[in-house]
Parts: sequence; structure tokens; C-alpha cells
Amino acid sequence: MDLKVTSLIGATLIVLLMGGCYEKKNGGAQPVKAPSIENTATLSTPKTGAVSEPEEIQYHQNSPLVNLPVLSLYLGKATLNAELAISLKEIATGMMFRKELAENAGMLFVYPFVSDVAFYMKNTYIPLSCAYIDAEGVIQEIYDMKPLSEESIPSKSDKIRFILEVNQGWFEKQGIGPGTLITTEKGPLSELFPLTYR
Repeated sequence: MDLKVTSLIGATLIVLLMGGCYEKKNGGAQPVKAPSIENTATLSTPKTGAVSEPEEIQYHQNSPLVNLPVLSLYLGKATLNAELAISLKEIATGMMFRKELAENAGMLFVYPFVSDVAFYMKNTYIPLSCAYIDAEGVIQEIYDMKPLSEESIPSKSDKIRFILEVNQGWFEKQGIGPGTLITTEKGPLSELFPLTYR
């Protein structure tokens, strides 16, 4: 593939994901809400003889995700079976529209770069706890998430690469907190998912 085309595709993916299900922090000021991939974004499309009007684009699907690959994660002495959300649509949809989640199950969101993030719970009915994880697989922060809330919970760190959602209280029950290293049945997260963009 032509290098210019590859660069353009990569840049487009970064822009789409960075306008995603999190907010970018604006220096020391209060976070400013960016368009969310769990929400809808607008795209102006020209109309013949008329001023452009925004047309809504929805990145998430309107039903629960099914048939995602599952990876066993090891967090201290605990084992968790995590579905993998990697594509833009998978990341945007996440746990939306689900009514239940098995006790030792979760969803691991994999980003192609490190950044600050902010998740929220639009269309998400299950009470969840959310871990923000760095590129080496170390948990940096854990937050409890309120079902159906559209209030974003931003990370304090700008070095987040993975996000793990589990049933609310699961981390606490397992004695897992910030500083815990997550490994997988196939090796370290950093080796299994090498950084696409540095």
C-alpha cells in the first residue's frame, strides 16, 4: 500500500479514536467534552444549491456485541475471561445494551496508542467498574460507573492504553488495585498488542 495512503488511514484512525468515548484534557482547565464514538458525531455534507447541514453519523451499533474473541487475563491470583473490543465499532459499542455479565467476565478495550481517556455509561445497564491501564498492562486507576450515566469519568493519566470493564465491585472483591500487573494466557499485554502509534 502507498505510504501516503497508509499514513492517511493511520491519521484518520487516530482522529476518529481521539474523538472517541473519552474526553481530551485541556491543560489545567476543566475537561471539554469531545464528540463521543459512543454518542453520535456530525459530518457536514454539501447539498447542491444549499448551505451544508450536519448529518449525524453513529459509530456504535444498536444491539449488544456478540461473538467477540475472549482472552483469559491474570490479575494477581484472579483470572478473568475478557472479550476484546478492538475495532472502532467494538470500542464505541462496548457493553451497551447488555443486561447481564458473568461473575468472572469483562471486556478489554485495546487502543492503538496511549492517551488520556474518559468513559461513560450511555445505553449501559450493568453497574461496572472500569480500570484504566497503561501500555505495560499495569492498572493506573479504577472507577465505579453508574448505569445509564452520560457523565464522563476522565483518567488522571495521559498514558492509558487499555481499559478493562468488569462487574462493579469485582476488583475490590479480588483485592486488585492500582499497581496490579495484568498478564494473559498468551503473554504480556504489551507483547500481545504492540503499539501501532507511538
